[in-house]
Amino acid sequence: MTTKRGGAMPRLVAAATALAAVAAAVAAALTVAAAPSSAAASPGRATVSKSLAAAVRGLPVSSESAAGYDRDLFRHWVDADGDCRDTRDEVLAAESRTRVSGCDITTGTWFSYYDHETWASSSDVDIDHLVPLKEAWDSGAKHWDATTRERYANDLGDPRTLVAVTDNVNQSKSDQDVADWLPKFNHCRYVTEWTAVKVRWHLNVDRREKQALTRLAAHCPGKQVRVTTATVVRGGSSGGSGGSGTGGGGTDPRFSYCYQAIAAGYGPYYRGRDPEYAWYEDADHDGIVCE
Repeated sequence: MTTKRGGAMPRLVAAATALAAVAAAVAAALTVAAAPSSAAASPGRATVSKSLAAAVRGLPVSSESAAGYDRDLFRHWVDADGDCRDTRDEVLAAESRTRVSGCDITTGTWFSYYDHETWASSSDVDIDHLVPLKEAWDSGAKHWDATTRERYANDLGDPRTLVAVTDNVNQSKSDQDVADWLPKFNHCRYVTEWTAVKVRWHLNVDRREKQALTRLAAHCPGKQVRVTTATVVRGGSSGGSGGSGTGGGGTDPRFSYCYQAIAAGYGPYYRGRDPEYAWYEDADHDGIVCE
């Protein structure tokens, strides 16, 4: 959840075009030209196109832990393109059904698809991180470097990451995932967009979340997920309790056993992607440890 005015609506062609232009500037401003030698690049950009059900099946499952989470670890809102509008105002401008002007947008017309309410004052709407910052942290972002977390918190490259919605509805959602909260309307749209954001940012799901997504996707025949994935850069331990583990060089703390790593909020690790994979025994030979 991000609590600051906003309101959701179907994307207009003109608004989407404007947002795409801003997104290009954001990407140029925030993308790291070359990852530092201590960081490890985790899967980069690719286009994914598949049915919602197939996309849900492909989401990796792992336990989640909020250890070390702090909203301040996700810097937002930024004015990445230097046009005087920060990310919040860029979304307000893109989603308003009427023309807006100025740097700090206060009036417009915003339709919140969560509850089908329309608002004229930006003070009545929030810009919601569809997959909340804490949920992102729990499901993978804790391993990112600060720049990747900033890019996530200000993602204008895909209009599903940030949506303008009624403020009190956003506040009732808080940091809950789809197993615990759904909007009053448009369940299929919400589940599809949630899945797209998880795929875009290479985020995991926990078992309850995967079960809920699978159940909900079964009631959304014909829904497709098409998304361009983002490049994420691992920055090592960023706040989780390391316990008896040791780490360095951009990797997570090293524990004697996987159960210790999981308890501290780390893992899973994938063969060929994560250097931490080699530290633990892959007993079932599925290419994943510390699941």
